[in-house]
Amino acid sequence: MTPIPELVPHLKQLRLSGILDSLDARNRQAIESKLAYTEFLAILMGDEVARREQNSFSTRLRRAQFRSTKTLEQFDFERLPQLNRALVHDLATGRYVRECSPVLIVGPSGTGKSHLAQALGHCAIRQGVDVLFTNCSALTQSLHAARATNAYERKLQTLSRIPVLIIDDFGLKPLRAPADEDLHELIAERYERTATIVTSNLDFTEWDQAFPVNPLLASATLDRLRHNAYCLVLDGQSYRAPRQMPTTMPTKTKNSTQQKDVK
Repeated sequence: MTPIPELVPHLKQLRLSGILDSLDARNRQAIESKLAYTEFLAILMGDEVARREQNSFSTRLRRAQFRSTKTLEQFDFERLPQLNRALVHDLATGRYVRECSPVLIVGPSGTGKSHLAQALGHCAIRQGVDVLFTNCSALTQSLHAARATNAYERKLQTLSRIPVLIIDDFGLKPLRAPADEDLHELIAERYERTATIVTSNLDFTEWDQAFPVNPLLASATLDRLRHNAYCLVLDGQSYRAPRQMPTTMPTKTKNSTQQKDVK
């Protein structure tokens, strides 16, 4: 029960009703520990700040649309001894976000590119930064759909303002009109204004292959992506390796042979 019922409408009016969740327990603590009024107030305010930060974190995490909860703590660096671990941890501090620099992650399928990209995004969310994760195909399809409903400019500006945009699987499918033009416009809008993380199975020298129709558009887009970019190469075997089958078949027992003869 709330120690002072008269507080309820005032807290709700001030949008501090979350304090009610811990008010009773904190009131008992204050009485038992003989806290000063200011100490009691500081504890309540600390609870409210922590509650709001957790709610904001949960909201940003939901809006990021990650495929799954992939964190840097879960990333297996031992599988990739050539990976610049120091650079990864430096990026995790949010350096690239503050610099509005791209982060380009390449490597064979199954080496952890998506995991690492989402992990960096997760770190950004912890720091209070909004993030959106999408694959390249879904991104260009969403822009194309917006064009069909005369909402292209609004969609483009919304995507341009996201502090960290993660584009997964760039180059997995060739970009043809208008997808190549839409991606170029988005990258151009974000250039030196916001941070973009891109993952690809293609080596950096092969990225122009994603634009088979318009090489000039490829050059303009990739120049913006590569300028001041942090590059991470994941070179190792896929962690999605198939399960090994037994090399020998189990031998039949004497009893099973006898049962077969009886039949």
